[in-house]
Amino acid sequence: MYIILAILMFGILIAAHEWGHFIAARLCGVTVHEFAIGMGPVLWKSKPKAVDPFDTGTQTQFTIRALPIGGFCAMEGEDEESDDPHSLGNQGFWKKVLVFAAGAAMNFLVGVLILLALNCRATGFLVPVIQGGAPEFEAVNGVALEEGDVFYSINGSRIYLTSDIDLLLMLADRQPIDLVVLRDGEKVELKNLAVRTYTSPEGEPYEGYGFTRTAVVQEATWGQRLKYTWYNAIDFVRIVWYSLKMLVTGSAGVSDLSGPVGIVSTINEVGTQSVNMAAALENIAYFGAMIAVNLAVMNLLPIPALDGGHILFLTVATISEQIFRRKIPVKYEAAINMVFLALLMGLMLFVTFNDVMKLVS
Repeated sequence: MYIILAILMFGILIAAHEWGHFIAARLCGVTVHEFAIGMGPVLWKSKPKAVDPFDTGTQTQFTIRALPIGGFCAMEGEDEESDDPHSLGNQGFWKKVLVFAAGAAMNFLVGVLILLALNCRATGFLVPVIQGGAPEFEAVNGVALEEGDVFYSINGSRIYLTSDIDLLLMLADRQPIDLVVLRDGEKVELKNLAVRTYTSPEGEPYEGYGFTRTAVVQEATWGQRLKYTWYNAIDFVRIVWYSLKMLVTGSAGVSDLSGPVGIVSTINEVGTQSVNMAAALENIAYFGAMIAVNLAVMNLLPIPALDGGHILFLTVATISEQIFRRKIPVKYEAAINMVFLALLMGLMLFVTFNDVMKLVS
């Protein structure tokens, strides 16, 4: 059942992404020939005859296709030259940017709405605070930590959630850190805290930064629910960027990536390990919000074949036209997109094969 829920979740996220493109295109006066959920053979299609308030001369055909692995929004002039005044290529710069970015924006919005729905049920939120400092902490670092100090940032990165502390300390890799805490609403900065030998509350020596932490519960007012919804969404964005940084620097490899098979497997595991059905659905919804935000960020990367790549090409073409008074033919962008699409498909096949091998091993 959880596998079915995972597949449905992917379908919803893909539909939301393409719906974002569709709505933006129609609002900008772009002809959309087909709005499809899924790929492959057509299972169902409909071309409404009612008057369309966004009508641009060609009504959209809506289709559901056999393979639930994608979808598309086929716009006039998206991948070819067109003289149609309602084609995408004949729109202004900002209209094109809006159309290309709308899919990612819709995914981000879906993620935020899921988080808000989950937070509506919350009665309180955990705030990470200092529990105590080692006896020698002030003598070593020149500044004391007090019980109840609220964690604010580590190495310049804001701490939104209690889990951020573990993440940021992991990224610090036991190197010196700059810690900022809030004390009575004022920031207290502790520079260059290094891993040293400190004394624990039990009187035992240990290697660490010299402080212990806990969390206090803050009442869940509507203001707090909105704030922590936003914090959680921004935290998801930051996790994506940290993951990309780890891939670029070699801290993580391609084999550490998960594709649809790995994600479905993880969702199934999350569901089966939950204490009851309600908890399973809540955990899966939270995971879905993370995937939605992840898709939003990844789609805006300036890589050909992605929405961010389209925006990059659009920017380059606009600058080129302003400087050289010549348009870059759409066929060149289409060719580059095809090459990168093939590369991305190859990467997806590798990741999928790797996911399957993890499952059978």
